[in-house]
Amino acid sequence: MPSCYFKNYNTPFLQNIEPYYNWRHLYAAEEDSRSPFYGRTYSEFEYSQTLYNFYIHPQWDDFGSRTLYLKLLYVDYDLHFCIIELLGEWNDAIENDIMTLRRDITDHLYAFGITKYIIIGENVLNFHSSDDSYYEEWREQLEDDNGWVVILNFPLQSKHDFLRARLTNYAELMEMEQWRTLKPEVIFQAIDYEMGKRLR
Repeated sequence: MPSCYFKNYNTPFLQNIEPYYNWRHLYAAEEDSRSPFYGRTYSEFEYSQTLYNFYIHPQWDDFGSRTLYLKLLYVDYDLHFCIIELLGEWNDAIENDIMTLRRDITDHLYAFGITKYIIIGENVLNFHSSDDSYYEEWREQLEDDNGWVVILNFPLQSKHDFLRARLTNYAELMEMEQWRTLKPEVIFQAIDYEMGKRLR
């Protein structure tokens, strides 16, 4: 198995990790004509997507990576922010996941005015870094719009590897354990306030 971390987990573990669903009444990416996932259909019963040969919940979206899946949980085009949840292994060294995420997801959203990205990283079970050029390019893209990228709740090992690669020059790491109990706008306001202090 490619990842030593995944060998400790069996199929039911991954099947039981669902994208956060309590905001579905507020936003559904497949119903948003500006979303990169517009028009997608999902099954609650047919498990077809896999992560290292383990089936994952069918509500996760494939965006072109073999090791990383996501869910676009919320987008606010007036406040210019989105919340993305990730599952799997973020691998820039082999898969160049940051390039795929940038080109197929965030650049698409940026074209519709999204400049502030909140990424829920608590189910990113491994992080492998490579060249930082796509991160630097992302920061430069957002600078003129006072935009930013924040990754919430990275597990300890993923956080360690992200810090070691010095990628916090381009994306901030934060903790917000209670995010599921908050409305999207409240999460955004708290992070935006904190980012305003850090950027100053």
